Amino acid sequence: MAYHILVVDDEKLIVKGIKFSLEQDGMKVTPAYDGEEALRYIKEEKFDLIVLDVMLPKIDGLEVCQQTREFSQIPIIMVTAKGEDMDKIMGLEYGADDYITKPFNILELKARIKAILRRSNTHKGIYKDAQNTLQIRNLELEFESRRVFIDGKETNLTAKEFDLLELFMENPGKVYSREKLLDTVWGYDYPGDVRTVDVHVRRLREKIEENPSDPKYIFTKWGVGYYFN
Repeated sequence: MAYHILVVDDEKLIVKGIKFSLEQDGMKVTPAYDGEEALRYIKEEKFDLIVLDVMLPKIDGLEVCQQTREFSQIPIIMVTAKGEDMDKIMGLEYGADDYITKPFNILELKARIKAILRRSNTHKGIYKDAQNTLQIRNLELEFESRRVFIDGKETNLTAKEFDLLELFMENPGKVYSREKLLDTVWGYDYPGDVRTVDVHVRRLREKIEENPSDPKYIFTKWGVGYYFN
């Protein structure tokens, strides 16, 4: 079955170019040109990934991302034309999995899309014949359903937050540098912004730690990176 991608941008030529390129790789692409239309599609149809521009009519991309995260953990790549650090960080704060800055090379965008889809697809089957859950103290992770529970209550994580937690829980005590986490979890040569990792780790702590400022699970090894206790 072909991957179904939602591409959201008010610049129709950009959408047309992305659509043509992805369809050349056998993907199905649905275009949307404003935030309201995008949210309607997201609620009514099933997508494997969303390419979402920040600057949109009616509802901006950050708001679309935030509202989507209230009911879906579908991978989201944010697109910003400004190229400012704050736009990128804000996208991650609102629950995006990745970002790319305009003007971008379509081959780079395709590489990022395929990396996220490949990572997601691998997780769907890799534990089919293995143990389905991993529990450490009151934190339980279900591999196949990609769900996380704390004291039996489900906690919603984004795709990247789940991937990070899974890596940490499977390798307790192992210290990962930010560069190694980018390479392992994001799955490609990320353009050097290690703050992406910091934002995702902080958001993950806020969801799984009773007191994020005094964590019991994910620790910082100062000057090196992060590890799971």
